[in-house]
Amino acid sequence: MSDHDILIIGSGAAGLTAAITLAERFKVLVLAKGAISGGSTAWAQGGIAAVLEPGDTFESHIADTMDAGAGLNREETVEFVVENAPAAIQRLIDLGADFTLAEDGDLHLTREGGHSHRRIVHADDATGWAVQEALEGAAKANPNITLMPDMVAIDLITDRHAESPSASDHGSDHVWGAYAFNKASGHVERFTARATILATGGAGRTYLFSTAPRGATGDGIAMAWRAGCRVSNMEFMQFHPTCLYNLEVKNFLITEAVRGEGGHLKLPGDAPNPGHRFMPEFDSREELAPRDIVARAIDSEIKRFGLDYVHLDISHREPEFVRDHFPNIYDKLIGLGIDMTTEPIPVVPAQHYTCGGVRIDLNGCTDMSGLYAAGEVSESGLHGANRLASNSLLECFVFGEAAANHIRDHWDDLPEPPPIQPWDESRVTDSDEEVVVQHNWREIRRFMWDYVGIVRTTKRLERAQHRVELLRQEVDEYYGNFRVTPDLIELRNLIEVAALIVRSALVRKESRGLHYTTDYPERAGEALDTVLAP
Repeated sequence: MSDHDILIIGSGAAGLTAAITLAERFKVLVLAKGAISGGSTAWAQGGIAAVLEPGDTFESHIADTMDAGAGLNREETVEFVVENAPAAIQRLIDLGADFTLAEDGDLHLTREGGHSHRRIVHADDATGWAVQEALEGAAKANPNITLMPDMVAIDLITDRHAESPSASDHGSDHVWGAYAFNKASGHVERFTARATILATGGAGRTYLFSTAPRGATGDGIAMAWRAGCRVSNMEFMQFHPTCLYNLEVKNFLITEAVRGEGGHLKLPGDAPNPGHRFMPEFDSREELAPRDIVARAIDSEIKRFGLDYVHLDISHREPEFVRDHFPNIYDKLIGLGIDMTTEPIPVVPAQHYTCGGVRIDLNGCTDMSGLYAAGEVSESGLHGANRLASNSLLECFVFGEAAANHIRDHWDDLPEPPPIQPWDESRVTDSDEEVVVQHNWREIRRFMWDYVGIVRTTKRLERAQHRVELLRQEVDEYYGNFRVTPDLIELRNLIEVAALIVRSALVRKESRGLHYTTDYPERAGEALDTVLAP
């Protein structure tokens, strides 16, 4: 059992922001699935969007976000996040985040697709790592924060897990913490708290090709769904247009900022018109169009000409400029035999961001008392049908703090947890057929890529739904009879999330933002969220 006031599941930007804010008053436990810095935050290359440039306005940032989101955004959420962005940047600077500066000593601002101004604060092309270092350093130095790596969350603890039904009189909609598998001991532990924050990231690994880290298996979304929370807009999976095409390196992102600084998308040598720059034919904003448009354009050219990839070319810029702006990408590519200062980069789209998730309000509150969510695990209304570049880290900071503030302000309304049952390990045994887990993992990621990708049809979605249900039956039987392992926990969550994505996609009878179906190619008149309830 835990003797901490608050449990946070996830150690990236959202989780650590909440932890640092709460630690001024409370004892906070942060669980990480792997290493503390192993989540998506550390992988982020591009930056953080904020209105800091003279001539830029909150109204402009709001309009750009709403435009990218295809009108599905909740305007009050967009206003809330955009208006809190400059303060979030300042807090990171105060924590020691080492952002890139311009020659005049001010923050250097770059521009990315969908933005009408330069408003991207960055640390060269490794912003996420700079942010993670600053937050992690502050968390480790705080005696009120306990960081616990290698803990794989399994399920949220609710009233049904109380030792006696009468031990809790809060109904069935309260969360008291979580059960988690300890990789070091091989056993499941229970962690109780008066408030729990999900900051577990997205579900990118539902797909065969993804820029997300290995652990992005939708755990928080699946756990919240099983506990009784609504999820929304799960059909909106963002595919980043430019992931490096390399047979050995399958998830290296080429940041949006390469196009923001003048990179051109061109057809490669085996196309009928090699070197042809094709984006002007798809959108007047060319390479700076929102990600969904650029990803579909690349997908269209790859399928039209039977290509493996297209080229992203910034070799027309000065070599020193390219090396200075993208040092990490330059070094990585040089190691793979590609010199981006003299030759183009082979790129393909890859799953990049989960725009849907656990439905929350402006305080990070979910449908369950005592449970909050922040960051990519949530659906706050910020992103709508397509996330605008560099709004993701921003959402983590703003909602991590919002959830923490709400817990602090309503602490007296959060009761002490009742006595909770320990995890029952007596009924299960070890399995000698773990090949089932690996086979099902590969199968789900392949059919999600083939049937629920950038361009969809009703027939493909129905095929995917059928396969999800067959796999769910297999995994439920396996889960009920064998001891849990990290891979089994993740597979169970992947199947849950895949089912939610497919179900949501079948509900939406239009094409909007990231959801494009050839059966309903037009956008409907009214923008409505897809809300699923357990």
